[in-house]
Amino acid sequence: MGNRLSKIVTRTGDSGTTGLGDGSRVGKDSPRIDTLGELDELNSSIGVLLAEHFPSECQDLHAALLTVQNHLFDLGGEICIPGHKSITEEHVAQLEGWAEDYNSKLSPLKEFILPGGTRAAALAHLSRTICRRAERSIVHLGHNEAVSDHARQYLNRLSDLLFVIGRTLNRAGGNGDVLWKNNRSQ
Repeated sequence: MGNRLSKIVTRTGDSGTTGLGDGSRVGKDSPRIDTLGELDELNSSIGVLLAEHFPSECQDLHAALLTVQNHLFDLGGEICIPGHKSITEEHVAQLEGWAEDYNSKLSPLKEFILPGGTRAAALAHLSRTICRRAERSIVHLGHNEAVSDHARQYLNRLSDLLFVIGRTLNRAGGNGDVLWKNNRSQ
């Protein structure tokens, strides 16, 4: 990358446009830029989650989330360069494998759960909701511009993984799931 990012203040976006990776310029309110913003927010929220203390039995989750952050950066590059593909079927399968593995260690759900419990679990659920928004954004972008199936699938699997991570962190923190009470007596 060299000195590519040595100048941060460029003023090139002052008119309400921004440059894509292919050199073209689009409005900062375009669906492509919305999607990039959602991915950036998702990556940042995972960064906040990673700043939490993870119980020793969850260190593999920490490593998995660092991998996810790198994949999200790659996905941002894919969205930033129309026609470029970075996310593959293998990326999607990796997330699915992690979700299935971590979920197999949890008790089956019999009730809906609320996002909460430990701080780390709550942050995983917050990241999950941001991921769902990013997924909706990429679906919206795909209505008018080409978006790879794997990019969309990656976000779908990631939200599943973040749900399972929230449950895993609650279990490791000794809290268990926070169950929805469905209008039962308060």
